Amino acid sequence: MIEALVPWETAAAEHFGDTPDCEKSLFPEERALVAGVGAGRRREFTTVRACARLALKDLGVPPAPLVPDEWGAPGWPTGIVGSMTHCRGYRAAVVARRTSVQALGIDAEPHRPLREGVLGAVARPEERAALADLDGTVSWDRLLFCAKEAAYKAWSPGARAGGVRPRSLHDIGVTLRPADGTFRAEVLPGHPESRSLEGHWLATTALLLTAVSVPASR
Repeated sequence: MIEALVPWETAAAEHFGDTPDCEKSLFPEERALVAGVGAGRRREFTTVRACARLALKDLGVPPAPLVPDEWGAPGWPTGIVGSMTHCRGYRAAVVARRTSVQALGIDAEPHRPLREGVLGAVARPEERAALADLDGTVSWDRLLFCAKEAAYKAWSPGARAGGVRPRSLHDIGVTLRPADGTFRAEVLPGHPESRSLEGHWLATTALLLTAVSVPASR
């Protein structure tokens, strides 16, 4: 499903559960990161990296350890950009060569409303007003959250070098476009370093998926 939301230059892989015995594919650096965590978290970590390595294989890139940086973003092989996501019943990864795609961000969420109180913590006043005008066919509050997560993943790696990054999801403004399955994200609205990004979304009975891709400069 996720491949429908990203450009053709990318490679994607997804699983709707956990791959048996995929923990054997972990590199020592990765295995050390999940040595003390619960079984569920370890399965998520392992399967999403199995997805990433399948996607990298499609690009002709050999397996490599994918170790998170200090902000939790995965480190990719030289010349590669990518993004990973997991939620209950779904894991996915998308990668591309930096010569074709400058940045990627994907996110997956269960298709159900946010818990009470979460929307106020992540949505700007204008976003909450826009959500109130939408019909009930989609859990729009959760989709808004999902879109913000994808936008943050796409924007933050390239912005960290300058020391400017969102402090919270309030610092990302999203306009959902129900008619065509797209959205616009503005990171740090009103800030001199503000950046606009375009994304796509997909809703199924069980899942919400979002993706942001930034073409490489030509």
